[in-house]
Amino acid sequence: MARFRRKSCVPLIALVMLVLIMTVVLKVLIPEDSPFGGPFGVEPFTERKNTIQGENKNKPDQIQMNSSSESHEDAELAAILRRFPPPNYRLHAFYYSWYGNPKFDGEYIHWSHPQLPHWDIKVAQGYPQGKHSPPEDIGSNFYPFLGTYSSRDPVVIAGHMQQLRAAAIGVIAVSWYPPHMSDDNGEPQEDLVHLLLEMAHKYNIKVAFHIEPFKGRDVNMYSNVKYIIDKYGEHPAFFKYRTNNGKLLPLFYVYDSYLLNSDQWSKLLKHTHSESIRDTPYDALFIALLVEEKHKRDILTSGFDGVYTYFATNGFSYGSTQRNWDSIKAFCENNDLLFIPSVGPGYIDTSIRPWNFQNTRNRIGGKYYENSLSAALRARPDLISITSFNEWHEGTQIEMAIPKTGQTVYLDYLPNKPAVYLEITRKWAVIFDTERQKWKE
Repeated sequence: MARFRRKSCVPLIALVMLVLIMTVVLKVLIPEDSPFGGPFGVEPFTERKNTIQGENKNKPDQIQMNSSSESHEDAELAAILRRFPPPNYRLHAFYYSWYGNPKFDGEYIHWSHPQLPHWDIKVAQGYPQGKHSPPEDIGSNFYPFLGTYSSRDPVVIAGHMQQLRAAAIGVIAVSWYPPHMSDDNGEPQEDLVHLLLEMAHKYNIKVAFHIEPFKGRDVNMYSNVKYIIDKYGEHPAFFKYRTNNGKLLPLFYVYDSYLLNSDQWSKLLKHTHSESIRDTPYDALFIALLVEEKHKRDILTSGFDGVYTYFATNGFSYGSTQRNWDSIKAFCENNDLLFIPSVGPGYIDTSIRPWNFQNTRNRIGGKYYENSLSAALRARPDLISITSFNEWHEGTQIEMAIPKTGQTVYLDYLPNKPAVYLEITRKWAVIFDTERQKWKE
């Protein structure tokens, strides 16, 4: 956290001005009576405030002033939360904290993906190679409402949490790599987890972990699960799922789980193995990625607790093909597995994979997303996962966005407003809850 404090303790007056600007912009974009109309930026004062308190612990008058300020901020936050619907903890969104910008990270990270087809043009115009690039490199039909943000910026995290609450999303599944590790185009992010948990807790949101296929996962999975639970398992925002037999267990999504064979997974997940994690303090629910139909057999023999489908492209894989969801649900019911279909607002990744145009799925003004949510509910899932809150490279984001022109094209939100996908999500969160009550009858 030392790195975060060093970079985030900017002058308080600048932070106040930023919050005020964002509030004005949001009020212009969203009607006053909308549940999405609360101002961003309440929470970022917490980190700065705590630093001030630590620096002035021998000054009683200063401490009293900070306590009063804290009470005021708590009251503001409570007022904002009253405008939002209650979170649905069966609705999960995949969340990425890999973005960076010069202010917080010294460079642009992930906004300027090295595989962008116009990258060579930028280099030819004199921009340096690597992850550094100007913000216009993310140019698109629609652009993040918060700009080319840093995932380390507490204003951004607070803004994301407010958007998630406005959408009634109860859980974020955070892309996770072990300390000092990251994807090929990013930087390590594990040091951000505590801040995400703290901010999520203030908004009554829970945090699950989406474990990526890092190098050495085959031999280090037990130790990494142990690391996560030891470090974060007692945090009130750490997501735990109550099973049918009454156990309250952490839930881990395991991306590309099929990369390890069932013999390797069963050593971790089957009671019969001496090295198993089962019935230890680190037992959890492990959710496998179902891509091909043959993976169903492997998932069973591996000892997984459920399946998810991740991909937002209907028809891309067996698991992501919506007409297969009824049979996948039946398979899960017959084998005591959780079924977690993944839905998305659309898909386009041709800016980083120019050859993949056949998997583009147009948003159709929100209809694609609503059709996906409807298909998921017809299968009576245990949970629903959303791909994604903010995976901009693949055009699956439901995060608020504003128009911007440029070279890289994302599927846009027009003619709808910036919060349209949050509103759709909120509507279906209520429908999901209502339908679940009917299923119990």
